[in-house]
Amino acid sequence: MNQKVLLNTKEIAIILHRLACQLIENHLDFSNTVLIGIQPRGTFLAQRLKELLENEYHVKQVALGYLDITFFRDDFRRTDKPLEANQTKMDFLVEGKEVIFIDDVLYTGRSIRAALTAIQSFGRPSAIELLVLIDRRFSRDLPIQPDYRGRQVDAINNQKVIVSWQEHETEDAVYLVTN
Repeated sequence: MNQKVLLNTKEIAIILHRLACQLIENHLDFSNTVLIGIQPRGTFLAQRLKELLENEYHVKQVALGYLDITFFRDDFRRTDKPLEANQTKMDFLVEGKEVIFIDDVLYTGRSIRAALTAIQSFGRPSAIELLVLIDRRFSRDLPIQPDYRGRQVDAINNQKVIVSWQEHETEDAVYLVTN
């Protein structure tokens, strides 16, 4: 197994600030905008962005929720191991809101397709945007593209992009792993 560092802690911090600034440019005070982290890995990025927007850029009360897409995936019955669903946590309706889906890696686009289906249970948003830390641009199965991307990575199918978050794995880093 071969592992290469794509982003280190400092580079991730810079990217997070850039993404926060891009969100502010397009959503100003966030009065009609909600952030939704896609479970499980998008929640770390979503929480970080919320903290940056509120603490560093003084945006008041950014609404944040977490969406579990486990049973909306088109491949959830194609595995032998039992599924472990995550918890959906949204203390708001998305009816008429501008929703920003947040995930760590955009790979095939199937998770985002599942999120588009799952969000309908919470109302009809006026718009949905996608923010990802890593965009694996040559791996898409569906015509889904991010509105905001941290870094674009050209990875082939036998390579994995692993995002490590300090809150979960003790460091902020992004690795390209080849088996």
